[in-house]
Amino acid sequence: MNNTFFSFQFFVPDAILKERLDPETLESLGLIKQAHQFNQKIVKIKTKLFYKQQKFNLLREENEGYAKLITELGQDLSGNITSHLVLESIKSLIGCFNLDPNRVLDIILEVYESRSDQDEFFLSLIKSYMCEPLTLCHILGFKFKFYQEPNEETPKSLYHIAAALLHHHLIELEDLYVHLMPVDATIIEEHKRDISEAKQIARKLVMVVLPSEKSEDKDKEKEKEEEKNDKPPDNQKLGLLEALLRIGDWHHAQRIMDQMPSFYASSHKAIALALCQLVHLTVEPLYRRAGLPKGARGCVIHPLRNKGAPRPAESFEDLRRDTFSMICYLGPHLSHDAILFAKIPNYITTSETLLSCFLSIADQVLLPALSLMECNACMSEELWGLFKLFPYQHRYRLYGQWKNETYTSHPLLVKVKAQTVERAKYIMKRLTKENVKQSGRQIGKLSHSNPTILFDYMLSQIQWYDNLIVPVVDSLKYLTSLNYDVLAYCIIEALANPEKEKMKHDDTTISSWLQSLASLCGAVFRKYPIELAGLLQYVTNQLKAGKSFDLLILKEVVQKMAGIEITDEMTSEQLEAMTGGEQLKAEGGYFGQIRNTKKSSQRLKDVLLDHELALPLCLLMAQQRNGVVFLEGGEKHLKLVGHLYDQCHDTLVQFGGFLASNLSTEDYIKRVPSIDILCNQFHTPHDAAFFLSRPMYAHQILSRYDELKKAEKGNRQQQKAHKYVAACEQVMTPVHEAVVSLHPARVWDDLRPQFYATFWSLTMYDLAVPHSAYEREVNKLKVQIKAIEENPEIPMNKKKKEKERCTALQEKLQEEEKKQLEHVQRVLHRLKLEKDNWLMAKSTKNETITKFLQLCLFPRCIFSSIDAVYCARFVELVHQQKTPNFCTLLCYDRVFSAIIYTVASCTENESHRYGRFLCCMLETVTRWHSDRATYEKECVNYPGFLTIFRATGFDGGNKADQLDYENFRHVVHKWHYMLTKASVHCLETGDYTHIRNILIVLTKILPCYPKVLNLGQALECRVHKICLEEKDKRPDLYALAMGYSGRLKGQKVHMVPENEFHHKEQPARSSTPANQQNGPGSTGKPATTTSKTEEGTSEDGDRGKDKSQGNTKPVNKANSAAAKVTTSNGNGALNSTKAVKERDDKEKSGKEKKEKKEKTPGSTPETKAENRREKQRDERAGKEERVAREGKEKTPKADREKLKAEEKGSKDDKAKAGNGEPMEPPRERDAIKESKSKEKGDRIAVAGSLKSPVPRLESAESERDHKRRKLDSHSSPSHSSSVKVSMA
Repeated sequence: MNNTFFSFQFFVPDAILKERLDPETLESLGLIKQAHQFNQKIVKIKTKLFYKQQKFNLLREENEGYAKLITELGQDLSGNITSHLVLESIKSLIGCFNLDPNRVLDIILEVYESRSDQDEFFLSLIKSYMCEPLTLCHILGFKFKFYQEPNEETPKSLYHIAAALLHHHLIELEDLYVHLMPVDATIIEEHKRDISEAKQIARKLVMVVLPSEKSEDKDKEKEKEEEKNDKPPDNQKLGLLEALLRIGDWHHAQRIMDQMPSFYASSHKAIALALCQLVHLTVEPLYRRAGLPKGARGCVIHPLRNKGAPRPAESFEDLRRDTFSMICYLGPHLSHDAILFAKIPNYITTSETLLSCFLSIADQVLLPALSLMECNACMSEELWGLFKLFPYQHRYRLYGQWKNETYTSHPLLVKVKAQTVERAKYIMKRLTKENVKQSGRQIGKLSHSNPTILFDYMLSQIQWYDNLIVPVVDSLKYLTSLNYDVLAYCIIEALANPEKEKMKHDDTTISSWLQSLASLCGAVFRKYPIELAGLLQYVTNQLKAGKSFDLLILKEVVQKMAGIEITDEMTSEQLEAMTGGEQLKAEGGYFGQIRNTKKSSQRLKDVLLDHELALPLCLLMAQQRNGVVFLEGGEKHLKLVGHLYDQCHDTLVQFGGFLASNLSTEDYIKRVPSIDILCNQFHTPHDAAFFLSRPMYAHQILSRYDELKKAEKGNRQQQKAHKYVAACEQVMTPVHEAVVSLHPARVWDDLRPQFYATFWSLTMYDLAVPHSAYEREVNKLKVQIKAIEENPEIPMNKKKKEKERCTALQEKLQEEEKKQLEHVQRVLHRLKLEKDNWLMAKSTKNETITKFLQLCLFPRCIFSSIDAVYCARFVELVHQQKTPNFCTLLCYDRVFSAIIYTVASCTENESHRYGRFLCCMLETVTRWHSDRATYEKECVNYPGFLTIFRATGFDGGNKADQLDYENFRHVVHKWHYMLTKASVHCLETGDYTHIRNILIVLTKILPCYPKVLNLGQALECRVHKICLEEKDKRPDLYALAMGYSGRLKGQKVHMVPENEFHHKEQPARSSTPANQQNGPGSTGKPATTTSKTEEGTSEDGDRGKDKSQGNTKPVNKANSAAAKVTTSNGNGALNSTKAVKERDDKEKSGKEKKEKKEKTPGSTPETKAENRREKQRDERAGKEERVAREGKEKTPKADREKLKAEEKGSKDDKAKAGNGEPMEPPRERDAIKESKSKEKGDRIAVAGSLKSPVPRLESAESERDHKRRKLDSHSSPSHSSSVKVSMA
């Protein structure tokens, strides 16, 4: 047993055994002496604990003892009196007067409450007197409970002593917290109720309330006020919290705040101010040393005497310890202390190590606090001093949370948001151009505190009412820097709103709200110093995502900030000015006067360079042009696709022009890669790649030229020209090598890379000097100076300034003109030296012209209006330079003979450019046509007008090889005829694109076409028909047609009969009037030389194609195919069989002969024989028609429908002939006769001096080509597509 006990004792203590085992067992184990005595002792202890009360007899207490106690505690403590001495006295009083110790403790607390400034003495006394903290806590709880009745207010002194006792750990917070009211659940309910009431108030401010409802709301508010008359008891927890903050006990205060909803405690002003004061104390030493602005003194803040308070921050790292957490607990209620608000940004701006901590502080504290401040512009600027250190991505994230999340987190912010919206509505309703200043000040005041809410409402109004843009932009001049940055964010957020459609409901145009915001962007960013990086990055991201709608924003921004307009409605004077230098462009090239764009364009340039957005934007826009068609265009309306394509292209041209004129040579060359990298690696279309590279070549050539001039000083003009040529060779030789990789090797069999690069690298600035434009602008400035001098109302100092400005501009223009003149002379000298190496001598001229049109002329002429003029002038220049192996006549013939396909494939803006190109080409042709002397001077003895082509190269020609003046006039008439035929075809298709584009083109070429009366009448008839048909269907086509019709009628006085336009032999004994006789479908035969000239000129365009194209279809059959188009779908389908064509020709000629017979007075035997032959041919044609009808039953359905369409086309042609409308002259029979004569080996020359342009060494090949053309007359998809490629 003993062994068991010792082992048991080893594991279990004696106290546990005595507690659990019965007395007998304990006695046997030897733990107690006697079990009986142990039981008696237990009974006595229990009686003492549970039944005996230790209670002083109050009747024996003497009041004198309490009086002496109060006297003892209330004595002057400034001497040598300590808490230890007073405690001994208190003990004596308790013993002498039988005082209750608990009542004594209560009296000590009461005296301490009245003498709260003696913290050190009383805390030491209580600590020495008290035995248990729980007793003290119960006494304090009883005191707090006394003040928990309605209309009672807890004294601050009680909060103070409770806070002091907590701070010195004399009591525990958990023990005291349960005695305080209200409970936490009540606080949470109160917070939720405040939020719901705030939201209800906000709804009422937004809603339209009827008068009856207003009276009901007033009654409810009165009831609530009556209920609130009974003041609820104080929130003792908040009172204790304030006291803790006042003495600097952040540890306990933080624990109390954590028990409450976010920012609930700090929403009470007293607590917020106490917490602000505590933050001031912690940051004061560091602020004095590092954050105090120069010249500022500030008031001195004395530190707390409490040793347990948070330590003042001595370094920036110390701020992370307590200061930042205190600020975060303040939240939006930092607004109560503007001085502290201003201190915080100054700390962070001086320390880069704290920048990462700022985001949370700005999000939770600074921005919400700014919302609760009333129009404090200084605080906004202080905050911007910190915000501008961050990239726009971080700033915009903060603004987004401020706008979309912060205003829902607190009742006060909910109310503020509603009040801001209401005030914004009031201002916007009264905003006009007349009261911009007054309204602007109100907007400024409102924006200092709540810019996100204000701008959101203003932008929503602008999206609805675009007439608000101008007054709104003018009224924003009172904003702070932070407000401008917030405005930029709000604009981007409005643009990126996923709930808004960027197309109108008809899916054909861009939504008006997007157009309004784009206009606002341009105006705001130009006028005010707002950072552009975010907006430009947004546009870039949209392009990356394959969305081109937002390019409208970039277009407006560049137009407003840089003054670069892109429009196809430029006048001829503006277009001429655009071919000059930068100063001439600014003065005469734009609709609006470009002034004061230097600063704004510099800001735009800096942003593009700093954020590396210049080249990416250009490349994305260049790639997006095709993306609009092939990626975006699948589900969109064709009209919208064309509009988006034009917008993308125009913005690219505008943006590229801005970069070329504003970037320095080094910046531009540094950012734009070489042409082969642009095209092959970045997949940039060739026209766009050369557009971007062209300024770089010009910069490099000029830089190299200046270097050569400095190296060898020589003033002679000839030496300068040689140096310029040398500079061009050094710069352009790598380009010539690079362009070889852009096209297949067979292309360079017809063109030399040097010619290709020269064409794409030059501009109108290099080819001609617009002397008249310079003179016009100088004269304008002279008139302006004179007007200033004669105006007596202008003050003298202003007169002087304006005259100096005009004089300086005048001198700049004159200097610029002189500089351009020298440059053009150098360029022309260079071209004169290069021209002999441009085109291949071994290649046929037909192939050369084909490649030139396909790869150079057509792509560039629709790129921009200036390029359209450039293309026409370049062709003329190549002709004037007497370039070997270049046939000017064939080039013009190709351009004028087949415009249907090009017109059909153009967008609206491209149609404007193509029309301008045709107009410039027609101007040159008209100048040669109108005067024999001019023609003989500029065309005769030029290789471009040889009519016998030799594949072995140009070896000189005799007079017989040249096209004489009369035959040239015949050819020009043929070109006018082909233009008329193509125009009538497009107008009759019924297709929207065809009609719109041809009307635009006809409007552009109106100064030069039509010149022949009957062709003009035919066009007038067709356009009048369009006006009648489209009046109620398609208003835009109707407007175009009406506009052209009116202008066409005005041009009638300048039209001439056909026999005046070109020499035409009159038929014998004809009584038909000239205007009927010479019509496109009239009975009078055109001059034989004309028909043959047309045949010879156009047929040359079809020869020698397969040699260069291999097994593919010839790409330049558009010339011959254009005349054969009869379908109305605009796809360029050809007639399906040769028999149908021949039948149509026979029917036309038969009808013409019958009309002749009726109009001729007598009939000769020759006429009768001719009639018999005609009758036999008609019978054969009828027989063929019957056979065709019988074969329809065996023909598949698709073929039958095709034949029906062709028969319908032939009937339409008959009707046109009867109406005096243009029809193709019957050239098929002549072509057949000519091919037969070629088979016999006979060479038939064209009448007059225009020879058949057949290469002498390729007669066999031309015969094969002729047969192939017969086979290719059937409609085929490959032929159609090849034609489109040639026109691209």
